[in-house]
Amino acid sequence: MVLNYIWIAFFLLAFLVALAKLLFWGDTEVFPAMITSTFDSARTAFEISLGLTGVLSLWLGIMRIGERGGVVTALARWLSPLFCRLFPDIPKGHPVTGSIFMNIAANMLGLDNAATPMGLKAMEQLQELNTRKDTATNPMIMFLVLNTSGLTVIPISIMVYRAQLGAEQPTDVFVPLLIATFFSTLAGIICVSLYQRINLLNRTLLLTLGGALLAVVLVIWGLGSLSRVQIDALSTSVANILLYLIIIVFILSGVRRRINVYDAFIEGAKEGFQTAVRIIPYLVAILVGIGVFRASGTMDMLVDGIAWVVAACGGDTDFVGALPTALMKPLSGSGARGLMVDAMTTYGADSFVGRLACIFQGSTDTTFYILAVYFGSVGIRHTRHAVACGLLADLAGVIAAIGMAYLFFGS
Repeated sequence: MVLNYIWIAFFLLAFLVALAKLLFWGDTEVFPAMITSTFDSARTAFEISLGLTGVLSLWLGIMRIGERGGVVTALARWLSPLFCRLFPDIPKGHPVTGSIFMNIAANMLGLDNAATPMGLKAMEQLQELNTRKDTATNPMIMFLVLNTSGLTVIPISIMVYRAQLGAEQPTDVFVPLLIATFFSTLAGIICVSLYQRINLLNRTLLLTLGGALLAVVLVIWGLGSLSRVQIDALSTSVANILLYLIIIVFILSGVRRRINVYDAFIEGAKEGFQTAVRIIPYLVAILVGIGVFRASGTMDMLVDGIAWVVAACGGDTDFVGALPTALMKPLSGSGARGLMVDAMTTYGADSFVGRLACIFQGSTDTTFYILAVYFGSVGIRHTRHAVACGLLADLAGVIAAIGMAYLFFGS
């Protein structure tokens, strides 16, 4: 229901802004640009789904081997004490906890291509537990918010973009980005827990969150002594080695169980194609709405309005130049990436705005895209508090990103 209202708002606000531009400023190009964006966005949605087909087939095939080989079940047992607290409605030891863990681990390592099919597999397993097939369950919402909060440990793509655009030290955003994304995830967990009345003040969750905080500190400390080249090489190597190890472990688990690994892979891969086809209409809907919203100039007006309010309150407006990236990130990952590159090109890769845009890009995730793809893959129409909690996590990430930027790079 919330996505319904937001989708309608995209079109109505875009129409009103475009009409005002035509009547008061004589802008005759705005409506043609909006219509063009609808076709471009629809084509982009199909291309994304088409591009996901191979990746989904690969990883859902690997996941099926892991299920048959017992790896997913083993992960579920190992994570049971933690997941029983965060996902109290999931039966203890259910295989979906292993799938959720694999998805979160892939996201933390920046392995987006692996994370999406693992996440879709987790959603299918959660849907099996759902008694109201068109309505999101509590575990689904917690899982979605953990994804939309964008917890990332190795933001290698952002550092690569900074290097390409001439940053003197491309890795200088690593520490502030890591802190910002941690606060975004923490805020998401707290928001969902409050909605679902999950008790966070228990020993298991306190130890886990405290341990995660300690791990973040140790990673920051360990990488602080490395050069840019060493960090880039280490990040890339660790991510790719771990990814390949996952494949090897799953295959060996199948061999140990004496299952037909090849047939298991084919069985899971067939689901990848079906899933890719299912998400096409959902992606078309959300991307067309976003495209119209951008083409009408409503996004630019929103940013200018925020700058005016901040200036009127006597605040520092240095961060406003990077806001388009923050505002676009919940809507479109590629759009936010383009705005991040534009900010670094316009202001400089080592400017305050350029660095902040990079922190925005890495501290949250594409909330509406994730909701459309994950919920769309299992036919969920009533999202309940998923959008609200996801956007609150995004807001926490944006605020943390601004604070970290001023702390590390402010004059």
